Formats: sequence, C-alpha cells, structure tokens
Amino acid sequence: MKKEFSKQKQKGKKFFILPFILLLGVTSIQAAPTAIEGRWDIVINKDGKQLPSWLEVRHSGNHTLVGRFVYAFGSARPVAKVNFTDGKFSFAIPPQWEPGDNDMEFEGILEGESIRGTMKYTDGKKYDFTGVRAPAIKRETPPVWGKPIKLFNGTSLDGWHATGNNQWKADSGMLISPKSGSNLVTDKEFTDFKLHIEFMYPQGSNSGVYLRGRYEVQIEDNKGMYPQNDLFSGIYGFLTPSENTAKAPGEWQTYDITLVGRMVTVVANGKTVICNQEIPGITGGAINSREAEPGPLLIQGDHGPISFRNIIITPAKE
Repeated sequence: MKKEFSKQKQKGKKFFILPFILLLGVTSIQAAPTAIEGRWDIVINKDGKQLPSWLEVRHSGNHTLVGRFVYAFGSARPVAKVNFTDGKFSFAIPPQWEPGDNDMEFEGILEGESIRGTMKYTDGKKYDFTGVRAPAIKRETPPVWGKPIKLFNGTSLDGWHATGNNQWKADSGMLISPKSGSNLVTDKEFTDFKLHIEFMYPQGSNSGVYLRGRYEVQIEDNKGMYPQNDLFSGIYGFLTPSENTAKAPGEWQTYDITLVGRMVTVVANGKTVICNQEIPGITGGAINSREAEPGPLLIQGDHGPISFRNIIITPAKE
C-alpha cells in the first residue's frame, strides 16, 4: 500500500509540475517591450518651420513592431513595421492623398528618453527631426471647476488673434469666417476645462475646434453618414463617436466638451458620443507638440465658411 501510495504521489507531482513547466515556457517566450516602444512628441524642421508631429510604437506579437504616425497635417496613419536594432530605428508610411507620391521615410536614433533623425519627404528632400517621450498627463484627483469665462463677447475679436491674414469678423453676436482663410486662436491658454460652443456651417463646409490647440474635434457637413474618427464630432484620426448626431447645414449645433488630462468627453447636439476616452496624441494641424503645456482654444478657418456663437469655457482650478 505504501509503495502504491508513493507512486500515486509521484504521479500527482508530475501532474501538477507539468502545467507549471508549460506555463514557464509560455511566459519565457513573451517579448519584453523594447526601448523605442511608446509615444513620442516630435518636431520636424522643414523649410525654416517647426512642424509638430507624433509617433506611437508598439509590439504586434512577439517580434514585430508597428505603430501610428501623425504628420503636421492629416490624420493618424498606420505604420506597418518599425525596424529597431542597436538603438537605431526606421519606418516608412505611404502618401495620404496623392497615390503617385513617394513614401515618407524616417531614420533615427534612440538616446535615452529622446529620439532624433531624418525624414525623407515625398519630394525626396531630407529634413531633421527631434522627439521626446509624450507625457502621460494623468490627473490624480478630479478637477474642481472655476468660474465660466465667455471667450467671445459677441461684438469684437477681443481676446483672439488670427494665425495669418484675418478674415474673421464679429457680426450680430456671431463670430464669422465668411471664406477660407486663417485659423483663430484665443490669447489665453488653458489646461483642463469644460467647453460649450455653438456653430453653424453651409453645405459642404468643414472646420474644427482644437483643444489646447493640439486635439481637433471635427466639425463637418456629415449628416446621415456613418460615424468615423475623421467626421463630425470625432477626435480627428483617433476617436470615433458612438453615433453621428450632425444636423443639416444652416442649423445651429452644439458641442459640450470636457478635457481632463488626456481624457475627453464629447456631447454633440445633446448626446454623449465620446465618453471619457483617452486622446493618444496630437492631431494634424496642432499648434505644437508640447503636450505637457497648457494651450489655447483654436478654431479652424481654413476649410470653408463657418460661424460660431456662445463660446464659454470653464477652466479647472489649479
């Protein structure tokens, strides 16, 4: 009996040890994150201008790195493969609008918490870039809201400035861009806030509201279309609204937006379409890529006629 019990006990050990060994085997083949993985806020020096851009690198499976890239304009584009060896990386992305253009090619070096390298643009010219790890922008406690601030007084452009030749005007309580032209930016900058803004566009027009000047909430004539992240009420190229609540052109519409850290909630025409979701990085058209800093409110005026009214921001107390 003792011998039989001993044999059963040994069999039992094998029974329990084998899965443990298998578990160790599975765990051992999981690839550790590489140093290049994460999000990067980038500045590209091109023709005397500093173009804000953004890169995300993550692993797919155990041995392949993939990602997303946002250039100075346009939406986030997928990166099919990021090559990374001995601190050097490279990747390429196809052109976004013109099929005949060349790929944009990037080569760089990782140096601690920063990167640097060159971008070969679609025209074949090369430009330098630098980048730093994007901040998490996490809040440890809920915000305490301050007093609402009326950003537009209804009669003048006080508190705002155009980014170029100004076509904006105040008329009958409305802030109007009668044609494509410059964007309009608040003089004041903000960190976390609640924003109420009303807008109206003619048929086929397009605009946007940039939170901290870096994250665009899309405004576009999209009534009846399936929701997408680059259409009405989406965080451009990143977050897709749960439904498309756009009204017809010529009707007044509203956004109520809350931004706390990277977390955003968008209520479009009275319906919550994005609920406390993380904005991964800057969107195309951002004023800069310094995500840790406060920023202004920017309204887009370079994509067609647009009118705004009742622009009220409630900042969080410091």
